[in-house]
Formats: sequence, structure tokens, C-alpha cells
Amino acid sequence: MAVAILAMYPAQAHNAGVSTSRVAIHGRTIDVEINALGRDYETAVGVRIADKGSGEVNGVALAVMARSILSYVDQNVAVLAGSKRCTSRPGTAKGADTHILVAMAWSCPPDGELRYRVTLFQDVDPAARHLALISTESGERELVLDNHVPEIALSGAGSSVLQIVGRFVAAGIEHIFLGYDHVAFLIAVILWGQRLWPLIKVVTAFTVAHSLTLTLAVLDVVRLPPSIVEPLIAATIVYVAAENFFVRDISKRWRATFVLGLVHGFGFAGALREYGLPQGALLPALAAFNIGVEIGQVAIVALIFPLLLWSDRLGGAAEKGRSVALVYTFSAVILVLGLYWLIERTVYA
Repeated sequence: MAVAILAMYPAQAHNAGVSTSRVAIHGRTIDVEINALGRDYETAVGVRIADKGSGEVNGVALAVMARSILSYVDQNVAVLAGSKRCTSRPGTAKGADTHILVAMAWSCPPDGELRYRVTLFQDVDPAARHLALISTESGERELVLDNHVPEIALSGAGSSVLQIVGRFVAAGIEHIFLGYDHVAFLIAVILWGQRLWPLIKVVTAFTVAHSLTLTLAVLDVVRLPPSIVEPLIAATIVYVAAENFFVRDISKRWRATFVLGLVHGFGFAGALREYGLPQGALLPALAAFNIGVEIGQVAIVALIFPLLLWSDRLGGAAEKGRSVALVYTFSAVILVLGLYWLIERTVYA
């Protein structure tokens, strides 16, 4: 079942790094300043330029390795005019605390739609994302690039609200399926469930709760640091898994799920910030991400619940109730995973 799959993956649910760039459009000349962690370049290029402890970029080491870094950027950042690659001018790289600022410029031919393409660090981290701030005479817009959407148009009106909604719905779905700790929590909550209505109440309570804290965190009304949120999420998993050994009636479990869901909302908020929220369409993006998370949750329940009912019929437990051995076994696995994640996020953080 799904729990066995969970054990095969690490619990890094919220570890996608984000590089950024400011793109200024001056006719057919494009100026770009790229901001990324020095340690990201160390991994991608295979150089040593940052202090091992603090991560601060060493200016001397950067000067020596600048050519390799600029070459890597040139291979993974481009401005295109139609099907032609624009001509790049020599770039510069300078340290800024733990980050490196790379400045580049492109001169483009007079015809062809201008496009900006970024695949930075995707060769070492497929989940790497890039937040591009596009500046034109008509204003600014923010867009997120990743391995699914590696390029954007620099000319034209930019992303519509509908495109933003579609992107963030997909981001919410992706996050819930890659957030193995959230999946483990949901599975633990529904293991005793034999009727649909109690499960609907449980999932709805979880959704309302995490939507509330997600919204408050994104709007900066309430914010908790990841060093607190991540261990708390692991603790909620331990709690619901342990509760399965003492409580079998889930009809009233929605209350506890609501309280615990408040913690998960702060975790979702951290992930949402990493996707890069468009300031001009903040509320649609926030709502769309919530919808995506809910779609992912419903999909998980729709997959696991029929399997549980099928196991009841297979074991002849349809009239007697859910197999105690089955629930205890999977609860024990989830409990161990939760404890592992809790220790990892506290002792080894």
C-alpha cells in the first residue's frame, strides 16, 4: 500500500531552492541580473567558492572561478528571438554575502518574439525553481520558471489570471503528492474509516484549517519559522498514528484534525513562497494553490479508501469491522516514519 512507498522516499517536503532574476527590457536589448546561492553554483559547477560553515562567498575564490560560473550561466540562461538565440555580452559575477550576482545582457535581432529561458540548477535538482521579475515600460510582473515551464515570453501582455490559476493549481497538486509527510498524515487519519461521511468531515476540517493558516502566513499576518513548523508537522504524524492504537471511532476525529491541520498550513505557506507569488494576482494564486492541494488530498483519499474497503471484503471483515492487524501495522510504519522525521528535523536540522 501507499505507506510502503512512503518509506522509500526522504522526508524533504519543502527543499526546492529558488534562484531569482530581474529582467529589464530596453527595446531589443535585454539586461538581466541573476541572484543565486553560491553553494548552488558549487554543486552545479563543481567548484569551491563558499565558506563551509556560513556559506559566505569568498571573493578571491569567486574571482578565480568566475569564468566557470559565467559559462554555466550562459549554458542555462538564454534570451531567444523567435528560433534564434540572442547574442550575449560578457557577463560579470560578484559576491553578495551567501549569494552571487551575475549580470548579463543580450542583443537581439529586430524580428521574432522575445523569450527568456532558464534551466539553472535543474541538472542537479529537478525541483529547482526560478523567479523572474520582468520589468517593462508598462510595469512589472513576476513569473516562476521550472522544469515544466522553462521559458516565458518577454513581449506581449504576460500571464493572464487564468494562466496563473492553472499554474498554481498544478503547484498545489504537485506539492501534496511530493509532500510525503502530508500524505502519511492523511493515510493515518483515514485508516479506521469505513464510512464516507466521517472521512469527508475529517478531510474538510483539515482543508479549512490549513487554508486558514496558509492564508494568514502568506499575507504575513502570522508567520512561523520552518525550524518550528517542520518538527511540528512530524509531531502531528506521530500523534495521529499513535492515536490509531487507542481510538477506532473517527466520527469525532475531525476536531483533532482541524487543530493539527493548522500546523500543516504553515508548512504549505513555506512551499507556496518558494513557488513565487505574483504580487499582481496574489489572491487568485493563493486560492488556486489551495484548490490544488485539496484536489491532491481528495485523490489520495479516493485511492486509499477503496483499497481499505477491498481489504475488508478480502479478509472477511466487512461485517466485523476493519482488520485490527492491518490498521496497527500501517499505523506502526507511519509512527516510525513520523519519529524519524521528528528526530531528523530537530536533532539533525
